[in-house]
Amino acid sequence: MSHILAIDQGTTSSRAIIFNSTMQIVATAQEEFPQHFPQSGWVEHDPSDLWSTTAGTARAAIEKAGLGVADIAAIGITNQRETTIVWDRTTGQPIYNAIVWQDRRTSDYCRSLRDAGHDKMITARTGLLADPYFSGTKLKWLLDTVDGAREKARRGELLFGTVDSFLIWKLTGGAVHATDATNAARTLLYDIHKGRWSKTICDLFGIPMEMLPEVKDCAADFGMTRPDLFGRPIPILGVAGDQQAATVGQACFAPGMMKSTYGTGCFALLNTGDKAVTSTHRLLTTIAYQLDGKPTYALEGSIFIAGAVVQWLRDGLKIIREASETQPLAEKADPSQNVVLVPAFVGLGAPYWNAECRGAVFGLTRASGPAEMARAALESVGYQTRDLLEAMQADWATTGTQPTLRVDGGMTASDWSMQFLADIIGAKVDRPMVRETTALGAAWLAGQRAGIYPDQAGFAANWALDRTFSPRMDETTRATKYGAWKRAVAATMQF
Repeated sequence: MSHILAIDQGTTSSRAIIFNSTMQIVATAQEEFPQHFPQSGWVEHDPSDLWSTTAGTARAAIEKAGLGVADIAAIGITNQRETTIVWDRTTGQPIYNAIVWQDRRTSDYCRSLRDAGHDKMITARTGLLADPYFSGTKLKWLLDTVDGAREKARRGELLFGTVDSFLIWKLTGGAVHATDATNAARTLLYDIHKGRWSKTICDLFGIPMEMLPEVKDCAADFGMTRPDLFGRPIPILGVAGDQQAATVGQACFAPGMMKSTYGTGCFALLNTGDKAVTSTHRLLTTIAYQLDGKPTYALEGSIFIAGAVVQWLRDGLKIIREASETQPLAEKADPSQNVVLVPAFVGLGAPYWNAECRGAVFGLTRASGPAEMARAALESVGYQTRDLLEAMQADWATTGTQPTLRVDGGMTASDWSMQFLADIIGAKVDRPMVRETTALGAAWLAGQRAGIYPDQAGFAANWALDRTFSPRMDETTRATKYGAWKRAVAATMQF
């Protein structure tokens, strides 16, 4: 029993990765599932797709590894955060599609919260903003919209969960309704200072607290899987939201360490230790991880569109067939053109938090074509990251040179993108040998709890560097390009 099964349930696909006793990957299985867009700004998943792809890839990964179920010591789960599911306690049937973190349908309600002055109370308790991004207002919408839902919830017949809770419930055959502190901290319903659900906010939203899962540490006992799923029960011993799992996987255990993950969106976290730093630059105060009952806090900046901008080039504009074509296309772009793409397809996240604005392109000429659009798409991720890092530095009040940024996620495979990132932020960017840091973080949480992986210090000592990208761009060019980005964002938000 020297292997760990890491389940990484993401926004566009589910993956299962088997790690051995030295935390090396021995097998991976992945399956995409459909996205649903019922209206402009609405994004949904079919919960049955989340479950079937999770169970299927888990079995496939074990088979690919050539292992028996007896070789799996534990399961670690990491997941897309904020995505909201409500299901029947008895039948297990969801009452509606999962409402995805990108969804903006509750913008009007969030505006009403701000207009009524509730936003300050919400931020003080949760560290978050009154924004559609988070689960709480999505849950309220479900209770208000689905026939009979609120009455059933009051009778204790419905359960709420983020994706981790739903998977735990399904994996354990309905025996466990639980979440971890990092996912709870993203619901807009959890008091991160007191470590419990906020009755004040639940009452404000009209959410019966009986619906809410039990909150545990990231490394804890989340129950045993149903025997029929894998052939024997396997303990679930680690759970963390995807960005927090990546923070763990990057061994960002010391205050001041930063990581940025590039998946569908981009999420940068700065470890602030045992101090929950209140942001004055519209960043989020959240829980990085919680072990032995003690939370470690972080400042987080969230970008809604990162890797998704490449999907847009492929599926929307149809100028590429595969994501891997983006870099060579961008390299052909005319250097004299400065096309700027603001990918506000579902609004802008930190530090702007504008749910209503939509994407825009600036600087087009008659000579602009697919190459310039590809370059602008990749550059937009670097610009947005700089926005986050500047806000973090202002909140954290760091002195001296900017610390190195550790990066992970699918987009980091692009050397061009990572070099531009280093250029535009004016600091070093470290890419690790193991780029599946989100799954690695979940695996370490479960493996450490199972007693087969080392403690924090031992894990951090194993972190290995693949490549450092150092800035090459001169300061004048950097300032000119970033200035054009800031003007483009300002214009986009005014439209």
